[in-house]
Amino acid sequence: MKRRTKAASHGILGTRAALAAAGVCFGLWGLWLLLDAMEPPALVRLPIWLGGAVVADDFFLVPLTLTVGWLVTRWSTGPDRHRTVGAVRTTLLYVGLTTLIAIPLLVRQGTGVNPTVLPRDYLRDWLLLEATIVVAGAVVFVVQRSRFTFSRSRASSGDIGGR
Repeated sequence: MKRRTKAASHGILGTRAALAAAGVCFGLWGLWLLLDAMEPPALVRLPIWLGGAVVADDFFLVPLTLTVGWLVTRWSTGPDRHRTVGAVRTTLLYVGLTTLIAIPLLVRQGTGVNPTVLPRDYLRDWLLLEATIVVAGAVVFVVQRSRFTFSRSRASSGDIGGR
């Protein structure tokens, strides 16, 4: 194992310090832009909104994600299910990602929509997208399931190759 020379250690520390200083400067610049762009009442509501986001994440989204992951894992341990669990996991991943992207549009739309700003019905479009993803995932699941009709053969023990 090589030892670093003093010059190399100082170079690494200097690089880290420069990156940390740049990060602090960008953070302060962002804070200045935030304070400049928002009214004082909005600045009061911001920590409440951020606190609500943390609570929603920690007490709703995380337990929901862990529960769905646990259920998929329990389901995937059955005989021959290792072959199709990829379709289920991929479908759940895409549903989660598209929902995460759509949440700001769905929340912003609210009631009394300004059609010049948000001219589409985002709830309907999001539901159609999620239905399309689920149907595609179900088709892939059924196709994969039907391709492996030899589920009772020697290869069903789960070993790769099975020959």
